[in-house]
Amino acid sequence: MTFDLRAIFIFILAAFLYAGLLPRRARVWALLVGSVVAIYWLQPNVPIRFSTFIFPTATLILTIAMWWFSRDAQHPDQIASLKEDRFTLIVVTATVLLLSLERLLPVEWRLISAARPPDPLAVLIALGGTLLIVAAIDRLTRNRRRTLTGCMLFLIAVFAVLNTESLATQLSRLWRTLTGQDPAVASLIDLSWLGFSYVAFRLIHTLRDRQTGSVLVLSLREYVTYVIFAPSFVAGPIDRAERFVVDYRALPGLRGLDAARFRAGGTRIASGLLKKFVIADSLALGMSLTAQNAAQTQSTGWLWVLLYGYGLRLYFDFSGYTDIAIGIGILFGITLPENFKRPYLKATLTAFWQSWHMTLSSWARFYVFSPFSRWMLMREHKPSATLIVLIAQLATMATIGLWHGVTWNFLAWGVWHGLGLWLHKQWSDRTRKWYRGLNEKPQQKRVWTILSWFVTLQFVMLGWVWFALPIDRALPTFAKLFGVGW
Repeated sequence: MTFDLRAIFIFILAAFLYAGLLPRRARVWALLVGSVVAIYWLQPNVPIRFSTFIFPTATLILTIAMWWFSRDAQHPDQIASLKEDRFTLIVVTATVLLLSLERLLPVEWRLISAARPPDPLAVLIALGGTLLIVAAIDRLTRNRRRTLTGCMLFLIAVFAVLNTESLATQLSRLWRTLTGQDPAVASLIDLSWLGFSYVAFRLIHTLRDRQTGSVLVLSLREYVTYVIFAPSFVAGPIDRAERFVVDYRALPGLRGLDAARFRAGGTRIASGLLKKFVIADSLALGMSLTAQNAAQTQSTGWLWVLLYGYGLRLYFDFSGYTDIAIGIGILFGITLPENFKRPYLKATLTAFWQSWHMTLSSWARFYVFSPFSRWMLMREHKPSATLIVLIAQLATMATIGLWHGVTWNFLAWGVWHGLGLWLHKQWSDRTRKWYRGLNEKPQQKRVWTILSWFVTLQFVMLGWVWFALPIDRALPTFAKLFGVGW
């Protein structure tokens, strides 16, 4: 199952039942159990045996483990929630075991997936064994800061393996061998772990904030629901725990079938459906850049049309999914953060990144740019301020690029934007006084703003060449775009 029209309809129906039938106190538990079921239901069927069940289960195990390592065990609120935390663990475990019982049903009767789950006893043993290992690690590690750092490095390592084709293929080959399948056909597709990139960033956010002492004390129920909240599980946005938990704790007081809330949520969902399933999917039918049509297109003009088509397709696809997620979240009483704010109308590259995938760029600024630049500033032989900004910008944007996949083309796309942001900062620092003077010359300021917008848009669109094409096809496509043969 994927986040398609059928899934969206079921989410909307579930929201009506949730708001209209559930007792108020049951809402927080319903969101927890519903999100646990949803991550199994949405996980696509992949060829490796048991992976459709194992990947969502691993998501839950990682989430519970990271809560355990990042909790403040001495805080009064954390101590007060112990009874509820134990009950949450029982609820999550029982839900997973019930889902594994689909193994006993015929394929056509299975609710979650056509793929057969593992044996329920094996699932129970695996869950119990993993929890014991987590408890043992926690008891043996005395330095909490190092433990949290180790957890973050572990998440980054898993992410790197899943998104590096050679490593993922080797892991797939090993998995296939252990399950008696043909290792010769192993590929990256075998390890399609739905939602992991978003889950990893949410977990790293809470781990890092625990290190700095700025994260709220969360119960296990609040933490798990935050990490796997179903509407934002597949395609974001990347919410922050402290923002999410405010809405989550207010759910018992939420009005049930509130017309204003359902109108607001329905409007966002309708906007997202139009963007994703009408505009973006139409552009995908031959009107956006691909490796195949880039090689076949000889006309520079048509290549630019395809490039713009690709840029628009990405925007309507990503922002459409975001609108749908925000709309469904509103129906359930959770207001997710905005992710796109007319990015192609911005007059500078900095403004573009403040309005394109805003939760991802904000995460990267907070957890990559700021700590990395502070670390360089604190060094005894620190580089110049200009060099610090350059290195930090490149590191930040490379992280955003590699988040989409550990490939050379995504790295090149990140470096492209890192250099662009650095150049824009150098320019703006040196022309700030002149630009302020334009406030007294409105006509000139208007012309300059239009020119700045045009240059920014071309830079962003050219950057999509790196994003869309393998590295060996990107350079000749650049040449074609400027009428140069390759």
